[in-house]
Amino acid sequence: MKLQVRYFASLREALGPVETVEAAPGTTLAALRDALIARGGVHADALGRGRALRAALNQVMAEESAVVVEGAEVAFFPPVTGG
Repeated sequence: MKLQVRYFASLREALGPVETVEAAPGTTLAALRDALIARGGVHADALGRGRALRAALNQVMAEESAVVVEGAEVAFFPPVTGG
């Protein structure tokens, strides 16, 4: 299934504002993050498990156990962002 992943703050600087990714049905936010980390390079650096990040699913804050669905919008961002 296709998902739109948006990045904010320092993640946006490293990865760009948005990308479309493929994920298997039943994928959780944690599994999606791990799949992006597995790409290596800048994705691994920006999204690595040692970094504190928050996630939103369809513009609602979500836990990493949340399951994403076809066409979902996922956002990753640092816990504190400026405006």
